[in-house]
Amino acid sequence: MQKDLVSRDYGLRLLEAQLATQGLVDPTEKKAIAIDEAIQKGYYEKGLLNDKILELGVYYEPGTQKNLTYQELLEKCTVEQETGLLLLPVCITFKGLRRGISSTELFESKIINKETYKDLQDGKTTTQNVLLMETVKEYLEGKGSIAGIAILSSNQRMSIYQAMKQRILMPGTALVLLEAQAATGFMIDPVENKKYTVDEAIKYNLVGPKYHAKLRSAERAVTGYKDPYTGETISLFQALSKDLIVREHGIRLLEAQIATGGIIDPINSHRLPIDVAFQRGYFNEEMNTILEDSGDDTKGFFDPNTEENLTYLQLMERCVTDPVTGLCLLPLHDKIEKVNFSFIDYQTKMSLKEVKVNVTCGKYTGMTVSLWELLMSEYFEEQQRCDLIQRYREGQLNITKLTVIVLEVIEKSVKTTKVGSIAGILLPNSQIMTIHHARHRGLLMPGTALILLEAQAATGFVIDPIGNRKFSVDDAVKARIVGPDVCQKLRSAEKAVIGYKDPYDGKIISLFQAMQKDLIVKDHGIRLLEAQIATGGIIDPVNSHRIPVHVAYERGYFNEEINEILSDPSDDTKGFFDPNTHENLTYLQLMERCVTDPSTGLCLLPLKGKISRNKNSTLLYTLHACI
Repeated sequence: MQKDLVSRDYGLRLLEAQLATQGLVDPTEKKAIAIDEAIQKGYYEKGLLNDKILELGVYYEPGTQKNLTYQELLEKCTVEQETGLLLLPVCITFKGLRRGISSTELFESKIINKETYKDLQDGKTTTQNVLLMETVKEYLEGKGSIAGIAILSSNQRMSIYQAMKQRILMPGTALVLLEAQAATGFMIDPVENKKYTVDEAIKYNLVGPKYHAKLRSAERAVTGYKDPYTGETISLFQALSKDLIVREHGIRLLEAQIATGGIIDPINSHRLPIDVAFQRGYFNEEMNTILEDSGDDTKGFFDPNTEENLTYLQLMERCVTDPVTGLCLLPLHDKIEKVNFSFIDYQTKMSLKEVKVNVTCGKYTGMTVSLWELLMSEYFEEQQRCDLIQRYREGQLNITKLTVIVLEVIEKSVKTTKVGSIAGILLPNSQIMTIHHARHRGLLMPGTALILLEAQAATGFVIDPIGNRKFSVDDAVKARIVGPDVCQKLRSAEKAVIGYKDPYDGKIISLFQAMQKDLIVKDHGIRLLEAQIATGGIIDPVNSHRIPVHVAYERGYFNEEINEILSDPSDDTKGFFDPNTHENLTYLQLMERCVTDPSTGLCLLPLKGKISRNKNSTLLYTLHACI
């Protein structure tokens, strides 16, 4: 380090790691020595690491999401009893507005209860299951701000900025609506159904650059304001209390946050229940009284139809919902208006949200979910959803009958949808094993195991066939369902579900579109695409659900050329390997050789050999196709 053979920052980190563990190492004697002896030998200087927090605090601790020194990181570790090794506990995290949120933070914020928190820690539930809870979803994602404009006469959706450019909205009206978006989480493209930070919205021309500074200022209601006296990050309400922002402006943004799901904690990056906001100093009784009084102080938004000043909540109550995206849109009425428009009015939405339904099948199994949430799920296509809601609005269906139809549609969808991907391995003695474990035991070759795991990641989730649990790739690594050595490759395959980022315009594109733009190797892409089709349909990454082939054609997620390639089971599409016969197969062909676990319904690849079964065993497997 003194001879500049190692950079100073890097050298200091290594020295601190040595001191934090066994002590400074004498490279000649190849042993740890005391600090005084190291100083005498010229291996160290007294006070060298003093006041070097910036250089040393580079180790990320996922629990607090802070950078720590190595010594501080060691103090967070636990000791494994059998080996004595130090282990860094990794907490379960959820996606927040700008950063990850630990399950501990959700529990402390009263967003999840003690039972759910314990189930997460014990592995009895997953982050995906918790995110299906409507209350959790609303605190993490919000109820949605006014995303755009609905022109009722033409059933057209339009961004707020575009409406202003076309002089449909006045500039002042447009600006306060855009500021409300920025202050409640994200700028929204209602046509493409995408969310952006302010900087991203400018980059992708969702809004013009002249609004950049004002929207960045409003976005601080999400990311936090800097206290000029202490340098600490403070909330919107705290900035308002310290006169760092204009009072009327701050009240308008605060009211928009409450109307869309709750006050935002900028440090922990999520919304809060009102009592927790009080406890953390992000709200008080005086401000609550002001907001409850719908006087002129809180009527900071303008209705272009009636030319009234309203609160954000009042304006939202006059909005409609897009049946395709579920986004909230401000309707613009023409003098001559078609009555039969497809958007859903606020009153209908709220009446459907009030009806709670116990679901017994599908992804909501065992949960109590609102009728609205079920209707807006991937079990319903747009036209089917619109027809049912229209019949309910016109009185042809009452709530009871509508609920029965909704549950019947879900049940039929679950029964007719093909099963998921190949979840694991079935041994001759009826033992079920994860693909990762089978590879670790030498029962599967590494390459065979990898492509099976990639198929799981590309079709929705990595699967634990023993616990009947589904995980994102990152969660699967944490749960040790897969090893960290395949994490990057599985993340790459997972993009077939969550979407690829187009390097030219930054938009989210599908697996097929990524293949067309040469963002992934063609053979690899075909293998993943074939796995999606074999397990139920091509995945739309923008709307996060599977779609029929004819819809995939319409959306540009598929074409005739690829269809012909996949229809011809040649070597090009035989990207999977049967470990029993040593044949190359398509994913569909391999699934046809699988068996179904009768207790979980999961698809398992049987490894042939001498079958040894307990005569008293009640676990029976049928050798029929998983499809």
